[in-house]
Amino acid sequence: MRTLSKKTQYSLRALYALTRTYNAGPRLIVDLAEQESIPRKFLEQILLGLKGAGFVESKKGRGGGYSLARNPAEITLGEVIRRMEGPLAPLPCASETAYRRCDECEDADTCGTRMVMREVRDATARILDSTSLADVCDRIDRAVGRKQDAEALMYYI
Repeated sequence: MRTLSKKTQYSLRALYALTRTYNAGPRLIVDLAEQESIPRKFLEQILLGLKGAGFVESKKGRGGGYSLARNPAEITLGEVIRRMEGPLAPLPCASETAYRRCDECEDADTCGTRMVMREVRDATARILDSTSLADVCDRIDRAVGRKQDAEALMYYI
């Protein structure tokens, strides 16, 4: 399976950070870069791309910066990852939006690999398309809470 590019990973981290401060006003690039440990120049390029895709908006001048363009509960990981990486399918013949027959395939309708990869694509899409930025941040918050609870129960001798 292919892995997410560093650009996509950083994009998601920046979007999670903006989700946490949704409705609190724009965030400066320098603050986001430092908080999320993303190289500033790379983050600038990422945010421009996210702006062009309609995920974030920017405000210039005093009090300016970047913020989410839509409610984080309405932005799914599926749409972000597709925008950054392209189709979710592990093979071009399994793609819904960018189907291309594999060069070595004799019959796409009876190809076992294609059948399984379509199932992989469908399961991946089902998860990513039903998981919003807000959902991920809620999961992170719960995990942090569980970790803090576990650490508070530690006894040292």
